[in-house]
Amino acid sequence: MATRTGQEHERHDSYAALRFRDFRFLVSGGFLAGFAEDMVGVVVGWELYQRTNSAFALGLVGLVQIVPTLLLALPAGHFVDQHNRKRIAAVTMLVMAAAVGTLAAVSSTDGALALVYAALVVTGICRAFIFPAVSSLMPHTVPESEYGNAAAWETSLSQIATISGPAVGGIGVAIFGNEAIIYLAAAFMLLVASGCFGLIRANPDVPVAEKMTVDSMLVGVRFVRSNRVILASITLDMVAVLLGGATALLPIFAVDILHVGSVGLGFMRAAPAIGALIAGVIVAHRPPFRFAGRTLLIVVAGFGVATIVFGLSTNLWLSLAALFMIGAFDSISMIIRGTLVMVWTPDEMRGRVISVESVFVGISNELGAFESGVIAALLGATATVALGGIGTILVVGAIALWWPEVRRLRRLDRLERDEDGALEIRRLEPGASDSPSS
Repeated sequence: MATRTGQEHERHDSYAALRFRDFRFLVSGGFLAGFAEDMVGVVVGWELYQRTNSAFALGLVGLVQIVPTLLLALPAGHFVDQHNRKRIAAVTMLVMAAAVGTLAAVSSTDGALALVYAALVVTGICRAFIFPAVSSLMPHTVPESEYGNAAAWETSLSQIATISGPAVGGIGVAIFGNEAIIYLAAAFMLLVASGCFGLIRANPDVPVAEKMTVDSMLVGVRFVRSNRVILASITLDMVAVLLGGATALLPIFAVDILHVGSVGLGFMRAAPAIGALIAGVIVAHRPPFRFAGRTLLIVVAGFGVATIVFGLSTNLWLSLAALFMIGAFDSISMIIRGTLVMVWTPDEMRGRVISVESVFVGISNELGAFESGVIAALLGATATVALGGIGTILVVGAIALWWPEVRRLRRLDRLERDEDGALEIRRLEPGASDSPSS
C-alpha cells in the first residue's frame, strides 16, 4: 500500500503554475525586470566605486532607494487596491526604463554623481508601486491550490534573472568598457517587461473607491500585526538580511580582499541567485512543507552561518560556496513567506498588505546596504559581514522563543481564517483527512 508521502508525490504537479498563460506573462515580465535591475545594480556599484573608491558611496545607493519606498509604501498600497493593478505594473516599468536611460546619459557624459542618485530615487519610487501591483496580481493568475507552486516558480525564475543579470553586467563592462551600453540594454528590457504585464488577461475587480485616509492606509498594518505567524516570517527575513546582508559590500571583497575584478564581481553577485534557483526548483518539485515553521527557522539560521563563512573567507571558491548557500536559504524563506501572504490576505487589501511586506523587504535590502556600508567604513568589510551573521543567528533564537506559533506551524495549506480574518493554525495530525472540512 502506498504511503501518504508517496501519494502526495504522485499527485503533485511540479509545473502546475506554469501551465497558466497569465502566470507565464507575469513571471516573464518579472524575469526581464529583475534581469534589468540586477544588471544595473552591479554596474552602478562598479562605476561608483571606480569613481569614488568609497564604501559610503556604495551604501548611499541603498539609502536613496529605500527612502522613497518607505515614504510611499502605505499610500502606494492603497492606490494599488483602488486602481487597475495590471496598468500600474505596466506604467511603472515605463517610468523605470526612463530612469535607467538617464543613468546611461550620465555615464556616457561623466555627469554629476547627484544625477545618478536622482535616477536611483526614481527607481525607489517605482518599487513602492511595482511590488504590491505585481504581487497582488499573482493570485489572479493561478488557482488558490497552486499558490505554493506559483511562489516556488516565481522565486526560481526571478533568480534566473538575478544569476544572468549581474554576470552579464560585470562581463559586459569588462568587454565593452562602457557602462552606458549596459544601461541602455536594461532600459529596453524594462520596456518589454511593461508589454508583458500589459498582455495579462486577468483583470481583478476594482473595489468601490475608498478615500485615502490614515485609517484606510493602515489596514495592511493592522492585518499583519494581527497575524503573528505572518508578522514573524516577515520579521525574520527583514532582520536576517539587515544584519547579514553582504551584497552591498561585494565590490570591496572583489577588489580588495579576493582580487578578482569586475568579472569575479559578476559571478559573486550571481552565486546567491544560483543557490536560490536550485533551492526553488527543488521546492517546486516537492509537495507542500510538512513542518514549514521549523524549516523557516532552520534556513534563516543557516543563512547566518553561511554569512559568517563568507565574511571570513579569503578564498574565491569558498566565498562562492558560502554565497550559494546564502541564496539557497534565502529562497526557501521567501517561498514560505510568499505562500503565507498569498493564502491569507483578502484580495481587497492585498496591495496594502504587500506594501507593508515591501517595507520590511526594503528595509532589509536597501537600509541593510546603507548600514553595511557605514559599518564597513568603520570596522572593515570582513568584520561587518561576520558580525552580521552572528547577529542573524541570535535573532532566530529570540524569535523562536518569542513567537512559538512559528515553531508549531506545519502545512501552509492547513491554515484557516476565522470570521474576523485572524490567523488560525491547524495542526494536521498523522492520519487526519486532507479535506479542508476535517
